[in-house]
Amino acid sequence: MRNSIIVLTFFVLMLAVIGCSAINVPTPEDVLKTPLGTEAVKIGMTKQQVESFWGKPNDVRIVEDKKRWAAAREMWTYRAQYSAIPLDAGYLSKTKKLYFDGENLTDID
Repeated sequence: MRNSIIVLTFFVLMLAVIGCSAINVPTPEDVLKTPLGTEAVKIGMTKQQVESFWGKPNDVRIVEDKKRWAAAREMWTYRAQYSAIPLDAGYLSKTKKLYFDGENLTDID
């Protein structure tokens, strides 16, 4: 009985060590290349995928624009956090409006 507990404990510890070794901690260079909020959000993504990149939007509304779409769309607004950034760093540098038709992203302003 005692031997099986020791073997089981050893096995669990090995799994924990192997599992932790698979975690890739980003280097400072990785963070500079893709800081939080700059991941590419693309047309066709689901709401859940967008939230996994950018988090919860600042505002959610239903909008109608008969010139652009036949039906109303859900608009998510992400307000710029640092508008002085000279390049487009996702919603960090420019306020972004994302439009969803059902669950999928259809337009980005």
